[in-house]
Amino acid sequence: MKENKISKELEKKITVELKDLSKKISKHNELYHKYDKPIISDYEFDKLIERNNYLEKKYPHLILDYSPNKNIGSDTLEKFKKIKHKEPMLSLGNAFNDNDIYEFIKRTKKYLNYPNQNLIFSCEPKIDGLSINLTYEYGKLIRACTRGDGYIGEDVTDNIKTINDIPINFKSKNYPDFIEIRGEVFLEKNDFLILNNSLNEQKKFSNPRNAAAGSIRQLNNTITKSRPLKFIAHGIGGSSVKFSNIKQLYDKMETWGIITNNYNEIIEDIESLKEYYKKINSLRSKFPYDIDGIVYKINDIELQNRLSFVGKNPRWAIAYKFKSLKVTTKILKIDIQVGRTGSITPVARLEPVNIGGVNVSNATLHNFDEINQKDIREKDIVEIERAGDVIPHVLKVIEKNKKREKKFLVPKNCPVCGSKLLHDKDEAVLRCNNYYNCEAQLIEKIIHFVSKKALNIEGFAEKQIRFFWKLKFIKNASDIFLIKKYESKILNLDGWGEKSYKNLIDNINNSKKVDLQRFLFSLGIRYIGEINSLTLATHFLSIENFLRNAKNKKNLEDIDGLGPKVINSLVEYLNIKSNQDEIKKLLNFCEVNNYKKINTKSKFNNKFVIFTGKLLVMSREEAKNKAILLGAKISTSVNTKTDYLIYGEKPGSKLKKAKELKIKTISENEWIKMI
Repeated sequence: MKENKISKELEKKITVELKDLSKKISKHNELYHKYDKPIISDYEFDKLIERNNYLEKKYPHLILDYSPNKNIGSDTLEKFKKIKHKEPMLSLGNAFNDNDIYEFIKRTKKYLNYPNQNLIFSCEPKIDGLSINLTYEYGKLIRACTRGDGYIGEDVTDNIKTINDIPINFKSKNYPDFIEIRGEVFLEKNDFLILNNSLNEQKKFSNPRNAAAGSIRQLNNTITKSRPLKFIAHGIGGSSVKFSNIKQLYDKMETWGIITNNYNEIIEDIESLKEYYKKINSLRSKFPYDIDGIVYKINDIELQNRLSFVGKNPRWAIAYKFKSLKVTTKILKIDIQVGRTGSITPVARLEPVNIGGVNVSNATLHNFDEINQKDIREKDIVEIERAGDVIPHVLKVIEKNKKREKKFLVPKNCPVCGSKLLHDKDEAVLRCNNYYNCEAQLIEKIIHFVSKKALNIEGFAEKQIRFFWKLKFIKNASDIFLIKKYESKILNLDGWGEKSYKNLIDNINNSKKVDLQRFLFSLGIRYIGEINSLTLATHFLSIENFLRNAKNKKNLEDIDGLGPKVINSLVEYLNIKSNQDEIKKLLNFCEVNNYKKINTKSKFNNKFVIFTGKLLVMSREEAKNKAILLGAKISTSVNTKTDYLIYGEKPGSKLKKAKELKIKTISENEWIKMI
């Protein structure tokens, strides 16, 4: 996508806002998916996502590596056994207007290299429920689990078996030996009201979705059984049998006794997609259950497999979200937060207000320019939008406080360490550059290190980290693995005993074996989020190879997907002695597993591959993804290290140079046969 040319000042503002959106979206996603306790409504969440997507689309060169569009679901609760999904349970990308749908179709056609072919879509309402994966073997339900983090969910089999809509055994005999059925567990609106009226104030649920999730996450399945939960399927994960399209799949499901959505339609043109959206939106209030949008999916399952996914989202589906809600409330206070990389973010603390059944008490102010542009001050009455699981966004001031506070002043010094704040020359961020001594940043780095997507040290919560920091038990991430030397002191602390201490030590020990991409992510290097960590892991394959070669800028420039900012940040980080020393300490405790999610038997494994010319069967992006799965390292320039050059039409000078260097050249048709 073409980058919009903008001033450095505006670029900084946008980057600050994107970072703030990412942080808040992540927080509220966890509150919603993991704990079923959102503090904002779905509408507010969608607005935050919409704002994030708008900025990412308009300024693609500013997309964060830890963008909300690159994260899946949330983590699992400890009280349930964990189950790994056969295929990842991905979350859908969102569309908020017709143009987003046009862009989705345009991207899809480009990836498939379908410039003139029509795409056929399967369309259905998006139910606002709890996503569930049902595993059937030989027609019998053997286990059920939640989405979790997209890869590992919670085992809720006993509770799921109490739902009448879900058959324990398929009704017909024409079924696969193995299949994962995916869908939504939900409560109808009337049943939700009846349930809530039967509960005391402290136990009431904020909305039907949370009631359904809370009902499934019961240790006592008699409670689950007493609640009228429903289930509607919307797809599959792994299967021992292939299906040609969604319609065929849904027809088969019906014969097995699996309920699918009665409003599902097969649509072949854009105008009909728009009409379908309008129709369902107009019927929204009449649905017996909550829906928050429309799901458009490519009907052809073979095309779905080709499209695969990017980040957390499948390329073959999108959710067109309904419009959101707006409410007014008072700003009680404006706080300033210091992030892991020193970014300074203003947050509004609100007089609690209920939006769509969810109590909201915080709102993002994005950045200081927005505060000034909208003339926001403490005690003002403001209009906010709710966007699902994320902190709401302040739209405008509705009523100025009569005894108005002075205009909000942008801080000149870090509120934690007192260091002078600087505008980051590469981003639109006001930042504390006391990177290695600011207490707030050092603590945030440790919190990041133990987080679920990094070392995943269960039970080591933010509160404990801050407490241990205060007691000077830990100053760096590596100190976590030396915590045993404070055993006697910890056991004498209030709230600690032999069992809680043992659990902590066990969880720390369990984290010592870690995959390469998680370890790289845990280091907290600026711009090295989940996606870039995976990119680095697939390229270097081992921590030894990474540390040996990633310090050299030239070794990074040919890695597809790494931009200049990422490369410069990584090289700078790895060439600072204190960082090198910390990594060495961590490797004394941690066993970092080599990256193995590749076909090591492939002739392309660990080989440098270049694509050139116009590919006719698949897009360049799809071809690169195929090669990576075969273990290849993607390059952009032909040199003596190149092992294979794969060419399409009009290959140009790269093919000529490859032949001169006696590099193996393969046509697109030969490549497709080989893979």
